[in-house]
Amino acid sequence: MINAWAMFDWANSAFALVITTAIFPAYFVAVTDDNLRVLGIEMTNSSLYAFSISAAYLVIAVLSPFLSGIADYGGQKKRFLKFFTTMGSLACISLFLFQGMGQLALGTISFIISMIGFAGGLVFYNSYLPEIVSEDQYDRVSARGFAFGYIGSVLLLIINLIVIQRPGWFGLPTEGTLPVRLTFIMVGLWWFGFALIPFHFLPKSPPLEKTPNLISRGFGELKKVWKATRHQFHLKTFLLSFFCYSAGVQTVLYLAATFAEKELAFATSELILVILLLQIIAIAGAFLAARLSDWRGNKVALAVLLIIWTCICFAAYLVQGKTEFYLIAAAVGLVMGGIQSMSRSTYSKLLPVDTTDTASYFSFYDVLEKVAIVLGTFIFGFLDQLTGSMRISILILGVFFVVGLLFLLRVKIQPEKTTSVPA
Repeated sequence: MINAWAMFDWANSAFALVITTAIFPAYFVAVTDDNLRVLGIEMTNSSLYAFSISAAYLVIAVLSPFLSGIADYGGQKKRFLKFFTTMGSLACISLFLFQGMGQLALGTISFIISMIGFAGGLVFYNSYLPEIVSEDQYDRVSARGFAFGYIGSVLLLIINLIVIQRPGWFGLPTEGTLPVRLTFIMVGLWWFGFALIPFHFLPKSPPLEKTPNLISRGFGELKKVWKATRHQFHLKTFLLSFFCYSAGVQTVLYLAATFAEKELAFATSELILVILLLQIIAIAGAFLAARLSDWRGNKVALAVLLIIWTCICFAAYLVQGKTEFYLIAAAVGLVMGGIQSMSRSTYSKLLPVDTTDTASYFSFYDVLEKVAIVLGTFIFGFLDQLTGSMRISILILGVFFVVGLLFLLRVKIQPEKTTSVPA
């Protein structure tokens, strides 16, 4: 059961790595004009890419609390997981048709839809964690999921790199965009194909109760979680911290490749090598964070990770050469998986002890993360558009980590848990 759950990370992390991080950002910038007019507004292509991420996460932030509340009461958690995965993988495959400015609308919309599918599926995937293991296993099982994701995505990225660098081995033309566009199909098939494993083995959640109006019940669940959060100081403060540093973490991960290409003139092959380095180190980073948590607790582990993230942002602002950027990428890899897996397991520990509607609680968690991504990517794109340089954007992201750290210092990670949720 645990490995089947972790296989969903193996499946969808390929999209997170190849499409949103390694290949598609560089491809998008390469096949579009530097300056564009979209809906009558002048913007750079890198700003459009950042705003596309903002748009996708804004949509899913609005939908996810509604859907996850329904999922708990309607017993449809697995069905929603399948729906978003199918939608995202098909949209990813459709990126094959995006060849340049003539298909700009298609490429942008398909990217946004695939992002919605990816982010939407995570709402329901994360909510399975408290159902399949006990609390003392949260850290290690969460880390295992991220490790599965890194291993699977790195494996597919290596295959993609071979196809792009040696297209003649596969009878593909050496000129043009066909080898790159074929990787979009490969990612979509990988995503959907491996997701069939958790679809088969994960339990189908029974309805918590019968109700004639699941829609209003979904919003009622969100309201109940909000009331519960307001009455729990440590949970509320942790969520404020999580919101702040998530704006920094996710924006760095989504836009690092674009920064490297536009500010440091990295070639596509060099960017892929950077991402491979980052991902390989992240495998060890996720387990090191879990070990640090076992030794000194979640709070210390998260605080150390946030300090490193802050240093990364200031170093990126000052970086001038490719060698320095490789070192920064290695540091990102070390803390990337750790902060994500540690955040998920810490939140699980802070939930009320008698919680059964876990999807609604994790929806609340995911909404905050998605709104944080909207804020972070929008600010990044806006400052890029305003100043013509991504360095100021990176510097501002460092502030998010500092504020997140200040909130975290006020949190007691294992407070006395409440036994009821305010109605």
